[in-house]
Amino acid sequence: MPVEIVLPRVDMDMERGKFSCWFVEEGARVEKGLPLFEIETDKAAMEVDAPASGWLREVSANPGDVLPVGTVIARIYAEGEAAATPVARPDAPALSVMAEARPPAASPEAPAAGARVRATPAARRLARGAGVDLSALCGSGPWGRVQARDVLSSPRAARGLHREWLVRGERAPLVLIHGFGADLNVWRRWLDRLPAGRGALALDLPGHGRSPLGERIEVDGFADEVAATLAAEGVGFAHVVAHSLGAAVAVALAARRPDLVGSLTLLAPVGFGPDVNGAFLAGFLAASSPDALRPWLAELVEDASALGDGLAERTLRLRRERDLDPAQARIAAALLPGGAQVYDARPAMDACKVPIKAIFGREDRIVPAAHVRNAPGHVATHVLAGIGHMPHWEARDLVAVLAADNAAAGDARAMR
Repeated sequence: MPVEIVLPRVDMDMERGKFSCWFVEEGARVEKGLPLFEIETDKAAMEVDAPASGWLREVSANPGDVLPVGTVIARIYAEGEAAATPVARPDAPALSVMAEARPPAASPEAPAAGARVRATPAARRLARGAGVDLSALCGSGPWGRVQARDVLSSPRAARGLHREWLVRGERAPLVLIHGFGADLNVWRRWLDRLPAGRGALALDLPGHGRSPLGERIEVDGFADEVAATLAAEGVGFAHVVAHSLGAAVAVALAARRPDLVGSLTLLAPVGFGPDVNGAFLAGFLAASSPDALRPWLAELVEDASALGDGLAERTLRLRRERDLDPAQARIAAALLPGGAQVYDARPAMDACKVPIKAIFGREDRIVPAAHVRNAPGHVATHVLAGIGHMPHWEARDLVAVLAADNAAAGDARAMR
């Protein structure tokens, strides 16, 4: 029997949800544990993973549809399992979902005025993150369908790092900066812990996710790229929550742009001491299969269940799609060579007048928790027992409270 895909309940009081986009096309193969679609609630945008492996059929949800919780929006069929008559979709070409053939490519053409723009799910997601107007693009796909490459090559997307508003809010937003080898998606499982009314803008560091690596492979250079990205988004004041290598970038940003940063919440930060787990970096970069990568990912946490399912597959898929291995190897060689940390964040922190919290996991096997002893006196430090290198995954509630309190303190300081 096929596996039904339903619109999930992600909040206790949720009755309906807005369908945002599919990450794979109808008729394509999907893998269990990899992102399948995205929905939006009043609080956040959220990725939903595929519950099974197989072929995506009978898709009935379109971007923008507001649907009751529990609505069947597609089915996943196992290999060789016959599909039922497909559900008609108003924006889809008249093709059977069982058909593997694709229509011939047509020359790019702009959509007619007032017409709904035809675009792939990946293109829609990229456009939302970069603030690109799909109707202004000429699609290079069949029937002028806008592809991901069309969005990435647009002038608007070229300004700054790849980023995405995970939550919109009225108060000064949180800017979320991931660590080495990750991307902005690491913050999605943290969204339901965010303080009400405060937006969250996540971004991909250079050489990570969908952000290309520039010429300046240095912490200050990365900080300048973050500042340019926030300027492109119209963000003039924000609170930064950053992890590992991203924390070093956040400190540099605050030192270089004190007008921009209201508070710093640093998770397992790089920049407090001289060393880092070089064996982990080498193993992480060398792993070319999920089985080879999983043991290294397990080093990130004290409790392996915090990693969830499908992380190894997802990490490798993104590496291959974006050819990230060479860029990340260059970053590791420049910023974390041979298990050493070349950036000392302490002088920059000494110059920062904003509230700063540094949160370490006592069982961190990547960045030693003992580095907490090197924190400047004005930095509030927290060492969490039973927690590894991913406190925002392993202690979500506590980290969210600490970040929210720090942002509130930053707001109060800015008002004085």
